[in-house]
Amino acid sequence: MVEMIKKYKIGKRRFGVINWVGAWTLYKKEVLRFLNVWIQTIFSPLVSSLLFFLVLSVAIGTERGEVLGFPFVVFLAPGLIAMQVIQQSFSHSSSSFMIGKIQGNIVDLLYAPLSATEVTISVSLASVTRSFMIAAISILTFYLLIDIKVKYFLILILYTFLSSFILGNIGIIAGLWAEKFDHMATVTNFIIIPLSFLSGTFYTIDRLPEFLQTISKLNPFFYMIDGLRYSFLGNADGSLKIGIIYLTILGFLSWFTAYILFRKGYKIKS
Repeated sequence: MVEMIKKYKIGKRRFGVINWVGAWTLYKKEVLRFLNVWIQTIFSPLVSSLLFFLVLSVAIGTERGEVLGFPFVVFLAPGLIAMQVIQQSFSHSSSSFMIGKIQGNIVDLLYAPLSATEVTISVSLASVTRSFMIAAISILTFYLLIDIKVKYFLILILYTFLSSFILGNIGIIAGLWAEKFDHMATVTNFIIIPLSFLSGTFYTIDRLPEFLQTISKLNPFFYMIDGLRYSFLGNADGSLKIGIIYLTILGFLSWFTAYILFRKGYKIKS
């Protein structure tokens, strides 16, 4: 017995402070997970955006109505792109943890030589990657349909990253909390979709009563969509500086919450 105790010891991390190989492997696995079903994860959001665009274009008309000094269809397109960035980044990370819990392979993450930081960051960055792919394909598609182009690439990259990173973290939190698909549908249908629809996707907040304008400015989705729209139009409905500061703080807080919950094994450890 003494010889066995001396022979078998608990291993120590031998790859430094960060397990780069493990984190990259998890990130790659998450990216391949959505690329293997690209019709559902990449193409389907584009179809949804085009359907919204088609219906509203027919209802309002391509030449009628100007918003922020632009035709409505030009104003609408960036909002639809931003809405898909928000919803799909949440969908990726939440489904990753939800399916892992249901299938029982969530233990692979718990037993792997990966810290909570490495797991949460890798999954969130995979959500960001999916959102960037959807944004790129959507921009190219809308460019072929209407007169739209990116004026500020840095703003586009920054807001796309912040938006998708925040929703990726929120997706991790929701995936840890949910115990069945009904719970996930509740979060999506009563929180994510309403906040994205009521954040200036189809309108400017100056058309709302003053009280509702104040509420809208507390909605982080408003700054996500407004910042992305500014990168195309060069005209914002709110403050870009406030939006960047607000989303940066929210990005850290959302990640830290996901990190704490995963580290404690919230609803994944008995």
